[in-house]
Amino acid sequence: MSILQFQPFSSAVNVSFWYELGKLKLDRFKLAEEPIPINGYYTTGIHSGIPSFINLERDAFFTPFTPPPRSYMVQGTLFNTNTLETFKGLPKPKLFSDLAEKIWEDIKSGAAVQDPSLLNRFLLLTFADLKSYKYYYMFGFPALSFEDAIVSEGNPVPLSEEFTPEELASFRLPGIDQLPQYFLVKRDESRKVVLGHISEWESFTKDNKSVMLGFADSSGLDSNPGWSLRNVLALLSAKWKVTGELAVICYKEGRSSASNNASPSVSGPHGSIIKVKLPEKFLDINGDCPKVVGWERDSAQKIAPRYVDLGSTMDPNKLAISSVDLNLKLMRWRILPDLDLDKVANTKCLLIGAGTLGCNVARCLLSWGVRTITFVDCTKVSFSNPVRQTLYEFKDCLDGGRPKAIAAAGKLKEIFPAVNSEGHHIFIPMPGHQVTPSEVSTVQETVNKLDSLIQSHDAVFLLTDSRESRWLPTVLCTAQNKLVINAALGFDTYLVMRHGSSDQTVKPRLGCYFCNDVVVPQDSLKDRTLDQQCTVTRPGLSFLASSLAVELMTSVLQHPMVLFDFIFLSFLLYSLSQFLPSPKYEQTLFLHWRKNKLRFSHSYSFPSFLLLFDTIFSQLNF
Repeated sequence: MSILQFQPFSSAVNVSFWYELGKLKLDRFKLAEEPIPINGYYTTGIHSGIPSFINLERDAFFTPFTPPPRSYMVQGTLFNTNTLETFKGLPKPKLFSDLAEKIWEDIKSGAAVQDPSLLNRFLLLTFADLKSYKYYYMFGFPALSFEDAIVSEGNPVPLSEEFTPEELASFRLPGIDQLPQYFLVKRDESRKVVLGHISEWESFTKDNKSVMLGFADSSGLDSNPGWSLRNVLALLSAKWKVTGELAVICYKEGRSSASNNASPSVSGPHGSIIKVKLPEKFLDINGDCPKVVGWERDSAQKIAPRYVDLGSTMDPNKLAISSVDLNLKLMRWRILPDLDLDKVANTKCLLIGAGTLGCNVARCLLSWGVRTITFVDCTKVSFSNPVRQTLYEFKDCLDGGRPKAIAAAGKLKEIFPAVNSEGHHIFIPMPGHQVTPSEVSTVQETVNKLDSLIQSHDAVFLLTDSRESRWLPTVLCTAQNKLVINAALGFDTYLVMRHGSSDQTVKPRLGCYFCNDVVVPQDSLKDRTLDQQCTVTRPGLSFLASSLAVELMTSVLQHPMVLFDFIFLSFLLYSLSQFLPSPKYEQTLFLHWRKNKLRFSHSYSFPSFLLLFDTIFSQLNF
């Protein structure tokens, strides 16, 4: 006779669980630290000597949860904290005892009798460091304890000595393919094996005192039953005042009888029968929750947090993708909860011009998570470019210089391998520039190529040095109804604007870069001095214009035009409210807003806002 030792549960967390936790933390949980229901499962001990595992995989967060065949679900509670300090400061004993109280309440109320799976619960405390991909965690598997020890009598007896193979094969409850976690077994007067649900304890034992308690044993040890036996013994003691000797069937399926070095031979039901002696002092169902044990220990057998580092095991490209998206997803935690990042990431952007503006716009698009960026340019990298144009290096200037579009696309892939980036070395035909008869076919091919590129993209950025080089792309984009963002630099001024599309419900539609011209675009490069040929601008200005150009695109993608109308109208009404003589002018102001706003609100140029104010005031008669 010896004290019965149970094999504790150990955690077996699949990598997919941590990935899913990180994804849900960013997209759904955000800053919330409320308890989260999750599910794990265990299987019956198949191989001798293998620990008793509670398995968690990606589907632990799914509802409904379906465990694999020959496995049993275990309900868990997850507490995921926002900081490592909060994780360390969690009231771990209280959280653990609270979960044990739930088990005890289920025993007292009878819920655990009807659904014995409620006897097995686990607690998981985590902190997900999504910058370094380290996950800190602690597991607890609450088990109710008796004041006196449970005693084991004799050695385990193999099931094959008590039941024939045919009887073992009949170990099924009506309508259930798989045995439940807990069940009852007895022989009737004809010695036929009869199985019952745990809730039938009283009727099973009324005329037959040799009833056996069966349970799906997760232990890989013959003499040490699994952890899940503890709480069902507490249930018997508290609910039906069971004391003294009890035969327990440690039921397993597919267990190998071969040695550890041999291949497992999966056959039918296996297991053993152990005889235990419960304490004479049963648990008081009307009393407080018994003492509880069950914290998982680390490799040094200490109750302490552990962590798993997935950063070193992740594919570098996937790690880069996750890291790039991290900052964007954090925007949705507090500031922009409705931000649609997929819409931005899936937008295919065509950058016409790979100079100072083109390089900076491309870098900003990467920061916004855009995955498809295509360059069009006809020039090569010169020695003056690398210090101002952020995608080029000194080596790109050698041997006559690399084509800018090709070099820029290659550099983007070096920065972020997951981006789909291409470069096209194309000279854009421009009005005012002579085309000789021998160049007509080449120009036509170029137009067709440019038209095809515009058609295959969603947003087009016009970022070239001259006005006339923007004219043909503007016409093609208007014909194909593409979103066009135009950016231009002066010495200490800049313009960022959106071109109008042809399907706007509000008429007249927004104009474009050339709508205010009184003459057709001409050759602005001919007969110009050096300072007129180059874009002479303050070095920091291109960063401002480029960032605003990308912000304008993302804003258009996020907000319908109607929403933008009322947001801007609210701002305008608030700004002018102190100048209105009486409330009756508000309606007049709104009408003039509808009449004039399309002419100006599509531009980030500050003078356009002043002109809008001036135009409205001039039309108001007060």
